[in-house]
Amino acid sequence: MLAERLRSLIAQRCLKVAEEPIFKLSSGKLSKYYIDLKQITLDPEGAYITGKLMYEMVREFRPDGVGGLTLGADPIAYAVSFVSYMDGYPIKPFVVRKEPKGHGMGKQVEGLLKEGDRVAVVEDVITTGSSSLKAVEACRREGLEVIGIFAIVDREEGGQENINKEGLELYSLFKLSQIL
Repeated sequence: MLAERLRSLIAQRCLKVAEEPIFKLSSGKLSKYYIDLKQITLDPEGAYITGKLMYEMVREFRPDGVGGLTLGADPIAYAVSFVSYMDGYPIKPFVVRKEPKGHGMGKQVEGLLKEGDRVAVVEDVITTGSSSLKAVEACRREGLEVIGIFAIVDREEGGQENINKEGLELYSLFKLSQIL
């Protein structure tokens, strides 16, 4: 079963656990748990499994695009796009820069999307949801319709609630409690 294999890979390769909160997260909080999912999303087997499972999760929403804030979302978006193409329902990947480009067209969202397209925002790990919500804001400025946020792991630290406040749903393959 692919989900069990992914859960096992995450537990073996990605999860660091300390007695005290020593890991500084992107939210600025300290935690006893650190999850580096790039150890999986940048690995051929991990990328395939991630792409397959995330594609199965977003497929029913029929998005035109899949992506999120660089760098965590990038390999997920590419994997989903590849798997979707192989399944006969191609979903275009996109990248959201942390800041709008300082030259050229000054774009913050890069990809082959057009105004009105429906997009799934993906994320490797959700803590507070702030990175995903930054991506949502950029997508909405581009006229894209965000259909939800889709993560590999929800740390269960308020992200769900913050995302719901913005009128969106969070879907995740795993909760941190399922990996511990």
